[in-house]
Amino acid sequence: MSATATGAVVGALLALAALMFGFWGFLLAALFAGVGALIGRIMSGKLDVRGLADVVSGRRTSR
Repeated sequence: MSATATGAVVGALLALAALMFGFWGFLLAALFAGVGALIGRIMSGKLDVRGLADVVSGRRTSR
């Protein structure tokens, strides 16, 4: 599935969550979608966990 189609499906699901459950349901669905995307990128090897930890902790690699 292309990135455009995936984005359209995610947008439709978030819109459905907003209609069915209101703002907080939308926010929770968006949070879970973001966490799922993050886990998926880690599992596929497209996201370096050590680099992410360095960014969160404020470490710099260049001086």
